[in-house]
Amino acid sequence: MQIIKDIQKAEQLCQQWRDKGETIAFVPTMGCLHAGHLSLVEKAQSLANIDHVVVSIFVNPLQFDDKYDLLKYPKTLDDDVSLLNNYAVDLVFAPDAKDFYPESETKVELVELGAITEVLEGAKRPGHFAGVATVVKRFFDLVQPNVAIFGEKDFQQLIVINQLVQQFSLNIEVIGMPTLREANGLALSSRNLRLNESQRDKAGAIYQLLQQIKTDLRGGKRSYIELEQAANKKLADLGFIPDYVAIRDVSTLILPQSPYSEMVVLIAAKLGNVRLIDNLRV
Repeated sequence: MQIIKDIQKAEQLCQQWRDKGETIAFVPTMGCLHAGHLSLVEKAQSLANIDHVVVSIFVNPLQFDDKYDLLKYPKTLDDDVSLLNNYAVDLVFAPDAKDFYPESETKVELVELGAITEVLEGAKRPGHFAGVATVVKRFFDLVQPNVAIFGEKDFQQLIVINQLVQQFSLNIEVIGMPTLREANGLALSSRNLRLNESQRDKAGAIYQLLQQIKTDLRGGKRSYIELEQAANKKLADLGFIPDYVAIRDVSTLILPQSPYSEMVVLIAAKLGNVRLIDNLRV
């Protein structure tokens, strides 16, 4: 496993592989790796048609609308590399922000993808998905993978990445992988490290609420707004500060237009100073 920070060297190595007709699976991360990330790496190395696995570790400043959140985001490169040593990873690509954005962060030409980036997370975190699309597009251009693997916990992000691939006609297969959870249902996240023990126990209520809404929808309830409002109240009563509870069409993230639509329920809420997101397909 090679650990490369230099962008030109990483790009050259990937180009050498491609010149030999070898294939690449790419797992982009912001580090502080946990079992959820490692499940993506396991998926990458299990693909029969893949010769090389590349994992990026890069805390992207462009996607943080809250500078406090950026400052507090854990950086654990040495621990991450130790974990990845247990997997068939060929390249850990860990550039510095000043090299990745040589024109400076304030002068980067952002990738804008329109309406899908302006609802839910996009509405609550203006500019977030422009930052995500921009960093992913740069990594895609550098690595030029055949396959890219993302977790479904960031469900809207996964839709945005698929739209990015379509908009730029990139020959990349995007694979979404199921969310891994703690014993109480809390979705694995690097931000969970900032929860104290009491908060960690309480945070499992988000998944319980998602399951209850799923049960209600499967039982025939279609009063989406009422279900969302009731769930918001429940979160507030439990001590969360809810951003949204949303029942949406799984492809468009608008309110379901048919009672038979495939749906996803999405929740974002703060617990203390930690913002948690989760979702569940119906």
